[in-house]
Amino acid sequence: MRDVPDATRTTSPAPSTAAGVTTAGATTAAGAPALPGEGAFSAAAHGRRGERTPVWFMRQAGRSLPEYREARAGTAMLEACRTPELVTEITLQPVRRYGVDAAVLYSDIVVPLAAAGVDLDIVPGTGPVIASPVRTAADVEALPVLDPAQVGFVDEAARMLVRELGGVPLLGFAGAPFTLASYLVEGGPSRNLEHTKAMMYGDPGLWSALMERLTALTTTFLRVQVEAGAGAVQLFDSWVGALPLADYRRYVLPHSTAVLEGVADLGVPRIHFGTGTGELLGAMAEAGPEVVGVDFRVPLDVAAERVGRAVDRPVALQGNLDPAALFAPWPAVRERVLAVLEAGRAAPGHIFNLGHGVLPATDPDVLARVVDLVHETTTR
Repeated sequence: MRDVPDATRTTSPAPSTAAGVTTAGATTAAGAPALPGEGAFSAAAHGRRGERTPVWFMRQAGRSLPEYREARAGTAMLEACRTPELVTEITLQPVRRYGVDAAVLYSDIVVPLAAAGVDLDIVPGTGPVIASPVRTAADVEALPVLDPAQVGFVDEAARMLVRELGGVPLLGFAGAPFTLASYLVEGGPSRNLEHTKAMMYGDPGLWSALMERLTALTTTFLRVQVEAGAGAVQLFDSWVGALPLADYRRYVLPHSTAVLEGVADLGVPRIHFGTGTGELLGAMAEAGPEVVGVDFRVPLDVAAERVGRAVDRPVALQGNLDPAALFAPWPAVRERVLAVLEAGRAAPGHIFNLGHGVLPATDPDVLARVVDLVHETTTR
């Protein structure tokens, strides 16, 4: 397995001319030069040209890794997330194996809800299940407030990780208010979100009260991670792609904006990602992030144009290889990786990632080859 890499490594491999992607020594068309000594991830997140295109994978620490399955054997998901030593080990595993440019804290979007006192469980094969769904004003009023001390295990794990990672940035993350609301209202994962939309459309005042409570909880959770040393955060909105743009603007955007503003003073890059959000990308950029994550349904050059029309400031992009493409033969994977890199040149900064999380059956060796390809192709 690889050692934890130096985030500011400057050794350059041989130039690549594949698929029209920038050759070594060249610069991309967008973005300003990196600051002296600035790592690849930080440079890209701030819309600057770093030493190479950084790469990490959503759900890189998880079921696709045999060492993860061994570490988690016999431990329930929520219990694992509450154990700092185990969180540290699992978070470090993909950094060691792949040499990615960022580590993402091993956790789950419902961890702050459970820590605050919401009765829930993460059921294998199903996902988060809420014992008593939130459907009434009394239910919303009864939702507990998250005290930072209740997620002290996250603070401890993050501090341990920062010590272990050296120059590799740690990414904190949280579920966005809409996605947390959908789990609470539906009682678990839902394809149609019928109860969520019924509340949103039928009782906007109640919906707003729920979202305000979740905005506060999410902001607290992100602040704990950054104050413990996380170098960036991602606001993850799994289900918001189920909404049309007008509804997103009315019922969701103000609350996502409030979360991102709630950590702005901490000075770390903020990534905003959702799935099925091609029509929402411009509005998501309006929420204020430095980086917009793009799923695999929209090419990055198209996403850059949509985001650029919406805001008058540089916004970097993250993404967006289809996770299922990793199951194809290597020549096809390679072609698609290079195409993502080429499309990403349209953005002020580009962080290579998948367009959603790593699928459990993914071959870790393929992910390792993707990391190497990105680094070898883009090192300047």
